[in-house]
Amino acid sequence: MAQLFLVPTPIGNLKDMTFRAVEVLNEVELILAEDTRTSAKLMQHFDINTPLHSHHMHNEHASLPKIIRDLKQGKSIALISDAGTPAISDPGFLLVREAIKEGIEIECLPGATAFVPALVLSGLPNDRFIFEAFLPPKKGRQTRLEKIAQEDRTTILYESPHKLLKTLGQLANCCGEDRQIAVSRELTKLHEETFRGSLKEAITYFEQKAPKGEFVLCLSGKSKK
Repeated sequence: MAQLFLVPTPIGNLKDMTFRAVEVLNEVELILAEDTRTSAKLMQHFDINTPLHSHHMHNEHASLPKIIRDLKQGKSIALISDAGTPAISDPGFLLVREAIKEGIEIECLPGATAFVPALVLSGLPNDRFIFEAFLPPKKGRQTRLEKIAQEDRTTILYESPHKLLKTLGQLANCCGEDRQIAVSRELTKLHEETFRGSLKEAITYFEQKAPKGEFVLCLSGKSKK
């Protein structure tokens, strides 16, 4: 029976791979991978020999018709990203939407995603939060920052090391340098770290300590004074 599986992979520590994820990846006929070179190492580690096919942001529109055709012909396919849960700031949304349209059965396995542990570790309110992922690089960036400044829920952002200080500075300008933030990096890895403090303190800290790794930012909401 045609079925699409969305399978999370570890965000750093390979021990976070689930038994069920390994089982599904062994049983499907094809694995769609964001970067086949990265995923090949993961497959080798868990002795998974299922064929890999490249599926990333630059080819997902073009490859979509064939994938849907294969699924409708009865093929079982799994989608993985380089790290974490597919379709969360990674390719997958378009495929899931099209599969739903075509009546294809879809199953998403629970598993790793970076923003959940970062939010829990932040110490900021997590009963209500908003996930913004990566800010727009240029167009619409300032508008998004201004909306975040007015948000009373905890806001979660992803950021790369070379843009971290720029983003922290822009957040300080829009939200005020006293707004509280938690900055997590290298989650589940050897050098995992979470900085907690004001935006001003975060800027000072990362000016003195060069940003390395992938970052998750949890920004406190606007005070309801």
